[in-house]
Amino acid sequence: MMAAPENERSRLDDAARAGWLYFIAGHTQDEIAKMLQVSRASAQRLVSLCLAERLITFRLEHPIAACMELASQLKDRFNLVHSEVVPADPAAPNTTAGVAERSANLLDLTLRSETPVIVALGTGRAVRAAVERVTPIDRPNHQIVSLVGNISADGSASFFDTVGRLADRTGARHYPMPLPFLMSSEDERNRMVRIEPIAKVKAIAAKADLRLVGIGQMDQKAQVHVDGFVTREELFEMMRLGAVGEVTGWAYDEKGRLIKGGTNKRLTSIPPQTPAQTTTIAVAVGAAKVAAIRAALIGRLVNGLITDEATARAILDR
Repeated sequence: MMAAPENERSRLDDAARAGWLYFIAGHTQDEIAKMLQVSRASAQRLVSLCLAERLITFRLEHPIAACMELASQLKDRFNLVHSEVVPADPAAPNTTAGVAERSANLLDLTLRSETPVIVALGTGRAVRAAVERVTPIDRPNHQIVSLVGNISADGSASFFDTVGRLADRTGARHYPMPLPFLMSSEDERNRMVRIEPIAKVKAIAAKADLRLVGIGQMDQKAQVHVDGFVTREELFEMMRLGAVGEVTGWAYDEKGRLIKGGTNKRLTSIPPQTPAQTTTIAVAVGAAKVAAIRAALIGRLVNGLITDEATARAILDR
């Protein structure tokens, strides 16, 4: 069968992009026309073409060529087991809508298995958004386990905890990490992670078939600080020690090496495998996270990535 002419492929790419902006990102056709620099009538026709060609159902099915190429480059450059790049939304460069859809699709595929599987989850906005999009399915033999202590310094639980929510959607057994994110001392942390219930959670996480985690930057807008898990002084100490990012709270430097001091000494979260052996997929977007994502890939703290076009280009160009 002959390949479609180049201009037809380009038009399908435009139709897929318009469909994504309309059905997933939620933009009006007037807004799409401005973003794609076409008339409103053209934008309307592209959205209609997207539907007519079944490029989109409830999820985007058409592999946009530029995104596919970026995903391939990331996979080759960093030796990844999984790489997906979604279209960027010019009006909302930090939106998690696209990456949440693709992450939900990955979770759906994993959870659809009749064979019992273990899914280990970090926290964060992108992971939470992905879990909210998972198709409900009855899988009581699966296990969902947390990688992160989800209690902040003031005793409140994290709003972005994901384990219980995914268990609600699947009927799976779930294992939260019922510990403060940070303990008051290294000795206290060492004692707490050895108690039997926590040791069992760690043992289940060690057998996970899939780990899905977020990546946080380490700057004055770091999520671990904004969400109340570390103080301003603790954050600045980690930055002085060279931290550029964190995975499940574990701070690391620009080469992806875990920081040996600071809050890492008191952290209760399950440490990342170095290098990652389990399929460990990071979900992250945004210019502020580029250095953190790239360092995690270099250090093999993760072996998979779901991101958007703009972030992917910045990682590859850095």
